[in-house]
Amino acid sequence: MLSAPEAPPFEAPWQAQLFALTVALNEAGHFAWADWAERFGARRAEGPAADASDYFDHWLDVFEGFVAELGLAESAVLAELAASWRRAAEATPHGVALALENDPLGGGAGETDTRYRE
Repeated sequence: MLSAPEAPPFEAPWQAQLFALTVALNEAGHFAWADWAERFGARRAEGPAADASDYFDHWLDVFEGFVAELGLAESAVLAELAASWRRAAEATPHGVALALENDPLGGGAGETDTRYRE
């Protein structure tokens, strides 16, 4: 008997990238998975959407706070980068690849930005 295919685990590429980055930081020893699970669980307990559509939004909230707390990135830099991506998304025509270079204010952090730590 054929069954319906399962839904993909990620609805958008950014979700898969966020998950992979979280796993990579864990595997690099920046935090224990139990610490991540505790923080993410607490965030989800605050009240997820009935359809769980906010799952990766919550994941991102926890991730940003955690990397700032760990000293891997500054909160202000993360906020600036997020704003730059939003502006780029709004300025990018349909069908054109989204890139920070599309931010009309020229925002975003480049590879040589020293505010990011290894």
